[in-house]
Amino acid sequence: MWKDKIVSPEEVLEKIEPGMSIFLGTGMAEPRTLVKRLMASKQTNLQDLELIQLVSLGDTVAIDERYARKFRLKTFFSGWIASDAISEGRVDLIPSRFSRIPWLFKTGAINIDVAFIQISPPDHNGYANLVGVDVERQAMESARLVVGEISPKVPRTMGDTMVHVDEFHYFIETEDTPLYIGRWRVKDIYLKIAANVASVVEDGSCISFGIGPLYEALGKTLATKKHLGVHSPFFTDALMDLVKSGAVTNRRKGVFRGKSSVSYILGTEELMKWLDRNPLVEFQPEDVIMDPKTIGLNDNMAALLPARKVDLTGNVALHVGKGNVTAGPGNVQELFVGAALSRNGRTIFALPSRNLKGQPNILLSVDKFPFQFTNRESMDLVVTEYGVAHLMGKTMRQRAQALIEIAHPDDRAELVRQAKEAKMLYADQIFFASSGHLYPEKIARTHTFKDGLNVRFRAIKPSDEDEMRRLFYRFSDQAVYYRYFSPIKTMPHNKMQEYVNVDYRYVMSIVGVVEEAGVEKIIAEARYVRLNNEPRADTAFIVDESYQGRGIASYLFDLLIRIAREEGVIEFGADVLADNKSMLKVYEKAPFPIKAVFSGGVYKLTIPFMSATDLKEREKA
Repeated sequence: MWKDKIVSPEEVLEKIEPGMSIFLGTGMAEPRTLVKRLMASKQTNLQDLELIQLVSLGDTVAIDERYARKFRLKTFFSGWIASDAISEGRVDLIPSRFSRIPWLFKTGAINIDVAFIQISPPDHNGYANLVGVDVERQAMESARLVVGEISPKVPRTMGDTMVHVDEFHYFIETEDTPLYIGRWRVKDIYLKIAANVASVVEDGSCISFGIGPLYEALGKTLATKKHLGVHSPFFTDALMDLVKSGAVTNRRKGVFRGKSSVSYILGTEELMKWLDRNPLVEFQPEDVIMDPKTIGLNDNMAALLPARKVDLTGNVALHVGKGNVTAGPGNVQELFVGAALSRNGRTIFALPSRNLKGQPNILLSVDKFPFQFTNRESMDLVVTEYGVAHLMGKTMRQRAQALIEIAHPDDRAELVRQAKEAKMLYADQIFFASSGHLYPEKIARTHTFKDGLNVRFRAIKPSDEDEMRRLFYRFSDQAVYYRYFSPIKTMPHNKMQEYVNVDYRYVMSIVGVVEEAGVEKIIAEARYVRLNNEPRADTAFIVDESYQGRGIASYLFDLLIRIAREEGVIEFGADVLADNKSMLKVYEKAPFPIKAVFSGGVYKLTIPFMSATDLKEREKA
């Protein structure tokens, strides 16, 4: 009997009265035929209307001056097409946390008179499916007039999406194509950023996603992970790819286990077809998906968010303008809090070091930018194509140093100058202008040792000063003597900053890092120092005594040899005390013959990487 409710769009519009508030579905759930007819109609009753839409994504809702008398758009998100119109006063923005929007509808704080909802064709029992369930069900319950736009081209989504024909007053049928959103072309810079993000997303993490080049790149770089979960406001083509890759199983989630839990669809026709009757994706209302308490039920929640600008204190300026729909203050706040409530959760802001105009994105301050997210007390990680800045638990000075290190190399000298002037860095802070361009990113890698210990190895950075000092003070007197050949008792700032600020052309220092409660901890260091610019180098190692016996020093030695040979070093040397048996064993494992000379209780070791004949031939050349 529901077919008796089918009418034309014009008949629906005749039911509208001046001053009514009309809710419109968002994105792929937008009832495009009804909206197009509303825009084109000359009916005199269509005056002084309010159109309420979570996000204005498509091209059907016109917001120029021609329609000022007919309607005014109210939206909860200023991104995409409405940003300029809001600034010019033609569209009204309703600031709100996403999870609170359904409550605003339920309580009548936002009045809904009419709801235009896009649905799939009803089945033989009279049940249809909502395309998205963000707040549509709450809008239907609040409205006096509910109209369903039936489209055979939308998917039957799973989850809390089922509606009965009795919940609608009228239906219209459409053959219009739903709103599809094309995929972003992924530039190399975003692949580098995404690779750095992936380096700090652990297997078993639960992730949130949006749309844009960052997420397209993450769909590729996260494909090597295992047992990822998805709890996100948006389901996109990049997430579809990630699920298809096998990286997403959702088996370790705390809520909606086995399902990717989302509210919106944003993507292509291919995505729509893939989602049709797909039991792997669970659609739930916005007040469920974006409730921080619900988000926090998932362990290892990783909120992955794009940023526009970041300053040296950890404050963030979010994106504005067309194309931005995933990182407004409302949903960023909820994902941020949700990740904080999650056991081992973290928030990761990612951005290029410079914008498309070549201007810096890492700044002394973001005070002059709109859409600020200022929760620096709880900031976890900031990522650019130049690396990862760990901010949690860091002092303002340490944060500034870490963020400068992931800024564009050509911007770092000015940032150091500004930070010194602002008393954010030590006045005597060493800075090598060439270090940014010379930093050997390629040596970064992770290795699993005995007992499942994961250690990440990378070149040393100036921001390692405090962590290296802590490593020094964890050593016993004997370990200090083995390393420095003297009973050193202190390692003040002036000494340690000279140690961590290196010229990578002549010094290679590799640190071994583990994470404890989301904080980096340096547990080992190995370095070689070239002698008088010759292709020979002295070496030294230190490993935290709590982590010895796992093969870390041997791994570092092999890594140091590989790097040295690539850099043209032909021989290693080392001085080792006779009673330092463990270090002698490390050197004995070298894949090259060792020459040892004993004198005064010290072994002087020489390890040539070439035969004597090869060395003579090289010297002649």
